[in-house]
Amino acid sequence: MSTQDRIRETVTGNPIVLYMKGTPQFPQCGFSAKAVQILKACGASNLVTVDVLADPDIRQGIKEYANWPTIPQLYIGGEFVGGSDIMTEMYQSGELQQQIEALK
Repeated sequence: MSTQDRIRETVTGNPIVLYMKGTPQFPQCGFSAKAVQILKACGASNLVTVDVLADPDIRQGIKEYANWPTIPQLYIGGEFVGGSDIMTEMYQSGELQQQIEALK
């Protein structure tokens, strides 16, 4: 299975996916830590995280998958949402909470 196929399978097979540096318990960058905090505040209980530091192919492949150069990357319902800045804006407007609540 190609890296792109693995990413597609993860993104489409789970309601909420966050590609991040590190884990929710031990994020390895401030942006990933902020993304996890936002998702927890939204009550995202069905969150799947992928540590891009554990797999160089995934780390590069996820940037190509969404044509988005930075990590973290959030996917909801199989669709790319954005990185931590976009997540912050969506959280502040209430839009992110609505998207996550709609999955429950």
